[in-house]
Amino acid sequence: MRSCRSWTPSLLPSSSSQSSSEYGHQARVRTFGVAVEFDLGKPIIFCVNPSNIPWVDGVVQDGKLRVFKWPSMEIILDEANSHASVRDLDFSPDGKFLVSVGSGGPGRVWDVTSSKPVASLPKEQVSNNLFFQPLTPSVAPFQDEIFAFCRFSHSDKNPVLYITSMRGQGGSIVRWEISSWKRMSTKQVVRDPVCAFNVSADGKLLAVGTIEGDVLIINSANMHVHNVVRKAHLGLVTALMFSEDSRALVSASLDSSARVTVIKDAKKNGFSLWIVVLVILLAIVAYYVKTEGILH
Repeated sequence: MRSCRSWTPSLLPSSSSQSSSEYGHQARVRTFGVAVEFDLGKPIIFCVNPSNIPWVDGVVQDGKLRVFKWPSMEIILDEANSHASVRDLDFSPDGKFLVSVGSGGPGRVWDVTSSKPVASLPKEQVSNNLFFQPLTPSVAPFQDEIFAFCRFSHSDKNPVLYITSMRGQGGSIVRWEISSWKRMSTKQVVRDPVCAFNVSADGKLLAVGTIEGDVLIINSANMHVHNVVRKAHLGLVTALMFSEDSRALVSASLDSSARVTVIKDAKKNGFSLWIVVLVILLAIVAYYVKTEGILH
């Protein structure tokens, strides 16, 4: 399993179905009785618009980006050179924008209505001695960070865009403000490269999968690790998906395994426990003061 996307059941009649094959010579997307086939020689990336606005799918092959109108499957955006190769894409919660990341340049923001790029998401340069390769005269001293995955937060209170990046010292998560498309912060969350990423429906949790098979759940408010499952899979993690209530996380791996991780509530009684300990200590001190007559 290479990827997974949520699909709103209310948008699909009971007689309809949708499927895609990421490998081979053809891929088919079928819904509302409309089937569209793509001649493919390499994997595609498939993304579904989360809103009810009738822009539905983005399909990428070798840097070619297409967006289709729903449900006629009319092509409304056809960009031959969106990136040298595309790694990931995601629709904004309102369906107005599509973000794509890949190799050979910055991330790009597309206005779905006008079918034109409206912003670039630049990569930062990092020192090459942080990457896992020796410096030689033929190697540049600085190198662009590597964008891998992009996901919008669907929170109405604080909608942001998250992009995972490899910066040499480990996997990081970059937050972007979606009105100005400016970088807000960058936080390293893991030492290994990130190979899967997703955001919960309420925007409060982020999920990261690594090449070592580890799964991390992160609090989006402070970017602290909420839970870690070491060696959740024997192979690298290929897909992550939260349940609708954000209480469980499904992960899939290259080793053909799938796992459900129950997300436990963070402990909030740590401060209260210290108060109880302090009260007990004060009571002990008061007892000895009284019995020994220190105050007399």
